[in-house]
Amino acid sequence: QWAASYDGRNKEPVTLPVKFPLLLVHGAEGIAVGLACKILPHNFNELVDACIASLRKEEFEVFPDFPQGGIADASDYNDGLRGGRVRVRARIEREKARHLIIREIPYGTTAGSLCDSILKANEQGKVKVSKIEDCTAEFVEIHVHLPAGTDTDQAMQALYAFTDCEVSISPNACVIEDQQPKFLGVSEILRRNAKLTRELLKQELEIKLHELEEKWHFSSLEKIFIEKRVYRRIEECETWEAVIEEIWTGLKPYLGMLRREVTDDDIVRLTEIKIKRISKFDSFKADEYLRGLEDQIAQTKRNLKNLTKFAIKWFEGLKEKFGKDHPRRTELSTFDRVDAKEVVIANDTLYVNAKEGFAGYGMKRDEAVCKCSRMDDIIAFSKDGHMRVVKIADKVFIGKDNLLVNIFRKEEPKVYNMIYVDGRGGRVMAKRFQVSGVTREKLYDLTKGTPGTRVLWLSEHENEEESNIIVRVHLKPALRLRNVQIDLNFAEFAVKGRSAQGNIVTKHLVDRVSRIPKAEQEEIASKG
Repeated sequence: QWAASYDGRNKEPVTLPVKFPLLLVHGAEGIAVGLACKILPHNFNELVDACIASLRKEEFEVFPDFPQGGIADASDYNDGLRGGRVRVRARIEREKARHLIIREIPYGTTAGSLCDSILKANEQGKVKVSKIEDCTAEFVEIHVHLPAGTDTDQAMQALYAFTDCEVSISPNACVIEDQQPKFLGVSEILRRNAKLTRELLKQELEIKLHELEEKWHFSSLEKIFIEKRVYRRIEECETWEAVIEEIWTGLKPYLGMLRREVTDDDIVRLTEIKIKRISKFDSFKADEYLRGLEDQIAQTKRNLKNLTKFAIKWFEGLKEKFGKDHPRRTELSTFDRVDAKEVVIANDTLYVNAKEGFAGYGMKRDEAVCKCSRMDDIIAFSKDGHMRVVKIADKVFIGKDNLLVNIFRKEEPKVYNMIYVDGRGGRVMAKRFQVSGVTREKLYDLTKGTPGTRVLWLSEHENEEESNIIVRVHLKPALRLRNVQIDLNFAEFAVKGRSAQGNIVTKHLVDRVSRIPKAEQEEIASKG
């Protein structure tokens, strides 16, 4: 397809034909409203093999291969269509204790941007690094030095979780066909490329066949012109028309030996043969040349007849010639996603100001609670039976009158024992519960919600077994009340969700709740 050039004087091709899936080799990226395109690069040899498989109507599958190398998990590639995902990691090597070397980086990053992301994570306290050296020259080489006491494996996982050592790429294969955008998987793009290559090879063979037949035609015509001494007939001619007519007359007995009709242009070309060529004409060499052309014509016709086989051989020759220069650079693997909360270094401390109702890792003048990281959440339980979870910060409000403030990790649910009075002078309730899914900043009621509710006991435990404790509920003396204390065994309560209202312990007024010493607990438990 041709179009007018910029000044309209010439014609230029709209597109240049390519006999190889170049789009899939180099990849492409573009931005358009609703038509963002991101086609990832693939390996040369694998694309050649896939083209051959496509021509043979066999199944195939191709995965990205990035020039920077690295390790890729393409299990969710989705054939390069929207919704797919490829996770790419840097190749990190352990040089020695507390010394890591990054030799390959993820696609879309540079050595400089990778170093910047590590430094940023270090400043945020997510990764601990003592020094970074970028020794990149022809090849990437980034030295990461870790501080003393750092676990190397955990540091590597933290680099994957918090820096550009691991990136997630979302492909979206979008191409233009017949002046319209189409979303096609890379397999379909490759099939169409293989089919296009076959058609282009067909056109090349047809052009080659035409050129060979033209060479054979004129060489045969030239041989007749010289061998039959037709050129001698024009020696006495005085006009151009007479020359042309004599040549036509001289060739007429031999026109049946040719494969196509002779044209006036052919006659004109005969008049342009130099005397030197006529004098040195070798009939044997001319016959050899014609036989060579006939062999080439026959071979070209065979290739056209077996076009698919010819296309496969063409791809095989391409791989043999260039394949050794294009090995796969990116290692394909599958790896689990690194949970940031599991590898983050807890190098900060959670502080609480109970009087003002604030908590955070920057309040170093207040009461220290526990070690924490900047990825954690804070959970706070108030005296009136409410609970809230907030994102940890330098300083954040958690509410006043809290009984318990600690770090909250959803993936490590703890067990809580709780005793509360339902309203002023109401029943005393007990419950054992866990906190799972929550919404940050939302205030949750752990009781029945009666005004005047007050928590008498709240304890936190790592698991259900540790929460199997016995507490003593001391009742206020009252008329006809003989037993003024109740031993409450939390092992008798099932662990439920935070919304459970609990079981009734007593209807009498409670003075206080105390924990029974461990030895006495064991004695009570043994009595059943």
